[in-house]
Amino acid sequence: MANSAAPVADVVSTDLGSYAHDMSMWGLFIQADMIVKIVMILLVMASVWSWSIIFGKRSTLKKLNKKANVFEDSFWSGEPLDKIYQRVKNSKHDPILSTFSAGMEEWQAGVAGGIPARESLQASLRQRVERAMSVMIGREMNMLERGMTFLASVGSTAPFIGLFGTVWGIMNSFSAIAATNNTSLAVVAPGIAEALFATALGLVAAIPASIAYNVFSTELNRYADRLEAFSDEFVAILSRHLDTQ
Repeated sequence: MANSAAPVADVVSTDLGSYAHDMSMWGLFIQADMIVKIVMILLVMASVWSWSIIFGKRSTLKKLNKKANVFEDSFWSGEPLDKIYQRVKNSKHDPILSTFSAGMEEWQAGVAGGIPARESLQASLRQRVERAMSVMIGREMNMLERGMTFLASVGSTAPFIGLFGTVWGIMNSFSAIAATNNTSLAVVAPGIAEALFATALGLVAAIPASIAYNVFSTELNRYADRLEAFSDEFVAILSRHLDTQ
């Protein structure tokens, strides 16, 4: 009796061993179907790229606001605008400096032959300065918004890409069950775990990207408002200068 029980135990252990799976993240990836692997790789790449954009954008916005604070302190210190322009025109690229330089260049071009005496010419000069600064603000904001579309795309599509990998993996798991006629949990669980891992990766990629997009959108809008406010103040100063002539 004991002798007959031993072979049965060996058969059961061998059978269960054939269904043993590595349930670590690497093991789930290696054992997944090729389509699911491709989905996982795409999601990991999207997540890495998203984080590179997040860190880069965070650092850039922090530096820009710090430089804007320094420049505005100098701008409102009472120093003549011409001297400020000569000092910053060859400085390292910065949106608020570029906006100021664009306005000053248009202003200097307009008063090269003297300040216009006619009110229509003065109004035209104000409009040209304002337009030059507005165009520069648009260009600078377009540069700062690079990568935002990618964050929005990852945040909205990554869960669905992961879900596609999950559905595909579960279909394969059910096909394997039908082929083996074995509904044991040891057979079903690994395939489902591999499939659900794709959804988990989709959420890992989507959640930070979505949060970062919302945060950076707010900060970029606030910075754009700051540039617009500076432009209005600059034009107001030039208008007062024209009115005193």
